[in-house]
Amino acid sequence: MENLFWIGFVGAVIAGLFAVMQAKKVMSYSEGNQKMQKIAANIRSGANAYLKQQYTTVFKVFIVVFIVLLVIAFASGGKMLSKFTPFAFVTGGIFSMLAGFIGMKIATNSNARTAQAASESLNKGLRVAFSSGSVMGFTVVGLGMLDITMWFFLLRYAFGVNDPVALGNIMVMNGMGASFMALFARVGGGIYTKAADVGADLVGKVEAGIPEDDPRNPATIADNVGDNVGDVAGMGADLYESYVGSILATFALGAVGGYGWGGMLLPVALAVCGIICSILGSFLVKTKEDATQESLLKSLRTGTYTAAVLAAILAAPLTYVIIGNMGVYVAILCGLIGGCAIGYFTEYYTSDTYKPTQELAAASETGSATIIIGGISLGLKSTLTSIIIVAVAVLISYFAAGGSTVIVDANGAFTAAFNQGLYGIGIAGVGMLSTLGITLATDAYGPVADNAGGIAEMSGLPETVRDRTDALDSLGNTTAATGKGFAIGSASLTALALLVSYVNIVQENTTETLNFTLTSPTVLVGMFIGAMLTFVFSAFTMSAVQKAAQSIVVEVRRQFKEIPGIMEYKADPDYASCVGLCTKGALHEMVAPALLAIVVPIATGLILGPTGVVGLLGGVSVTGFAMAVFMSNAGGAWDNAKKYIESGHHGGKGSEQHKAAVVGDTVGDPFKDTSGPSLNILIKLCSTVSIVFSGLILAFNLMNML
Repeated sequence: MENLFWIGFVGAVIAGLFAVMQAKKVMSYSEGNQKMQKIAANIRSGANAYLKQQYTTVFKVFIVVFIVLLVIAFASGGKMLSKFTPFAFVTGGIFSMLAGFIGMKIATNSNARTAQAASESLNKGLRVAFSSGSVMGFTVVGLGMLDITMWFFLLRYAFGVNDPVALGNIMVMNGMGASFMALFARVGGGIYTKAADVGADLVGKVEAGIPEDDPRNPATIADNVGDNVGDVAGMGADLYESYVGSILATFALGAVGGYGWGGMLLPVALAVCGIICSILGSFLVKTKEDATQESLLKSLRTGTYTAAVLAAILAAPLTYVIIGNMGVYVAILCGLIGGCAIGYFTEYYTSDTYKPTQELAAASETGSATIIIGGISLGLKSTLTSIIIVAVAVLISYFAAGGSTVIVDANGAFTAAFNQGLYGIGIAGVGMLSTLGITLATDAYGPVADNAGGIAEMSGLPETVRDRTDALDSLGNTTAATGKGFAIGSASLTALALLVSYVNIVQENTTETLNFTLTSPTVLVGMFIGAMLTFVFSAFTMSAVQKAAQSIVVEVRRQFKEIPGIMEYKADPDYASCVGLCTKGALHEMVAPALLAIVVPIATGLILGPTGVVGLLGGVSVTGFAMAVFMSNAGGAWDNAKKYIESGHHGGKGSEQHKAAVVGDTVGDPFKDTSGPSLNILIKLCSTVSIVFSGLILAFNLMNML
């Protein structure tokens, strides 16, 4: 079986070629008139400048971590840490960065083209924006396949790692670099985009009463730049990490579960199959000119659901041929169905075509306070369905794959049945993300449509164009929430797989009998620390947005007051100052929350030992999952409630109800685009950091010294 891993390279090539084709297709469209081109160029320039500074900052941190890993690996002779891990850490970070960077480059070249296409027809606007999203989606899965397959061949053939268990354990550590880069990209980009968005909305819409993306608003260029660095570059790095992390976690479990090379080959084969099915599904995304929000949503669903059904059909023969256990196929189906179910219920809670968001919009009739309370309530309630779906998927996947209620044998080691069941949970996560190519395409097109609306407004295109881009943007809010649902759903499954991988690696490297039960004081304390970490991390990221947004509010107010003629279109605002403030704020504030994910697990391990780390991973996984769903869905619902009012309901644009909805939306902005999506990375980064430093923690911890 180990000789068949070359199919990973085939998948990477197919995805890469399709991404190139889609990019050429996008670039063949007109970028519009000179004014549109100038605005698009300003947005591109701002996004490039931010990413250059962000990558410079992250590079410095990467160098420090690389040196630390290198010292531990070579000083211990490879006993505490594999000598390959420091180098895999770097390649994972580079590939994660590339995934976001390439997505951002095509997005900033697609925004004006989408606006111009929307001036011709709604369907043409959808096709341009979706093609742009496809570049991002297939770049992510292509690079993911390339990184995984490249390291497998290096370890297996160049360095002679012949034991599948050893190779699986090394590979699972390789995900740390991708997680580390993703967290910086998601947090930094999220702070940037939401600081600009909140600042622009509060002063522009609420105080000055001017439309969204009005050229008189000094923060409007920064707002549009933010859509690209946060919702595109940050999201690309985020979902690259989710995709790679789920496959690597299943690698380790496949080897331990007794499936050997076949257990490691199946997730790769399933991912390649998903790439092909996603390409086929993408051709089905189209709509008519008189399309409603419902028909637009149906168009995207047709593509994603078709890809999922095709993947489900093809997964059956793959599973039978590679490992012969059709119970594992049931687990794959659980992941696919669970992903679609999470997507559906996310749409239900966040789309303005359903009751929850319509009722939230109605709460604006009594002011800002009631719409904020209503949004929090909606978000809290929405956790019910996601958690039940994941819980059912875990149980069915575990028992279908051969899992048993007998977890440990007479010697205290995990039973073979338990390991097989856990492999089922891991492969369910891979199944959930197998069609990420098209799922991410439907997600990434949203920021492009949002930017297109801003360009249409700033360049003075007819109102019908803005109506079309608003329709695409509103749908984009829903699909973005769906993409976050997929990411956090898969994160919960992957985190469980990584937690067990951690326990397996620890037990392999110690002769002690460790107590991982809930009755252990160190496990309980670790759980409290993990739960606390979720809240403190969220507080750091929310506070970062608040501080950066305050500086934007002050600057926009200053310009309205001190630059005469802005409101009469007689003078141009200073857009660059707001771009600079957002860049400075994001880069300054992103480091502390990102470092929490590294420092806290290591510190917990050095004090409480490996059992305390298991508690921490359990605590952060459970609370992080629920918090991420709550934040993402509440934020998405607030945003679409605002859009629902802007479409003419409850007084429409400029009304008191609209102002209340804008306030709700500004509260939801850091929920859905900064803190919420960052939590799923936090969950997995804590796990991979714990695995990477497990040798150090076993050798040096306070519990062993007492």
